[in-house]
Amino acid sequence: MRRESQNILLVLLGGALLKIALDGSYLRYVKPFQQPWLILAGAAMVTLAAVAIVKDIVTAQRATRAAETEPEHDVEHSHRTRSTWMLILPVLAIFLIAPPALGADSVNRSGGRTVAQAQPVKTATFPPLPAGDPLSMTITDVVTRAGWDAGNSLTGRTVRVTGFVAHKGNAVYLARLVIGCCAADAFPVKVRLTGGETSGLRNDQWVETTGAVQPDTAKPANSYTPDFAVSTMKLIPPPGDPYEY
Repeated sequence: MRRESQNILLVLLGGALLKIALDGSYLRYVKPFQQPWLILAGAAMVTLAAVAIVKDIVTAQRATRAAETEPEHDVEHSHRTRSTWMLILPVLAIFLIAPPALGADSVNRSGGRTVAQAQPVKTATFPPLPAGDPLSMTITDVVTRAGWDAGNSLTGRTVRVTGFVAHKGNAVYLARLVIGCCAADAFPVKVRLTGGETSGLRNDQWVETTGAVQPDTAKPANSYTPDFAVSTMKLIPPPGDPYEY
């Protein structure tokens, strides 16, 4: 790879890392604690590219002056350099457009993987839940308690959860994606919505809903996905951080 191409790639990659790290869109790909590393890596790449570009410009200027005093030297390389730099414009426009966070399509392609498959159903004891209803919980907590908790701590409780809508067949789910390191290892957690006005919901719409988890509905046959009887529901904007951890 020529030096010009290497410099272009460094600028593009470094600029993209800085952009997503500073505007918050990095949360579509990695966990929050990785932001400083993205900024550091992006700044290092841009700095290295800038140093290399300045060095190449100085070298080209020296070569041009040498060619003016010695006409027999071939100066075609300078034209090749300018044409290579023109490739930045279309590549830059494409490379810096960030794709959206994972959503309903990833849930339906997951093959049934879920956080509650690590242990047999109803074998663990969980600490008591705080008093007061509705109780705000992550979908991960709801699914793990519904699938594992031998004390059935969710029975009789009104729960508030937030997630995006995912349709599969005639079923409507409220889902979140859990990441351990980055979006590449994401897997879904979800509840099946029952009752309420769910038929008009579209895939990837974000919803805050309250309701009750139906006892003993999280089973191996349904990938430990509990039924959630909806009491109230409202549409909300997508959160800045779409994943659970």
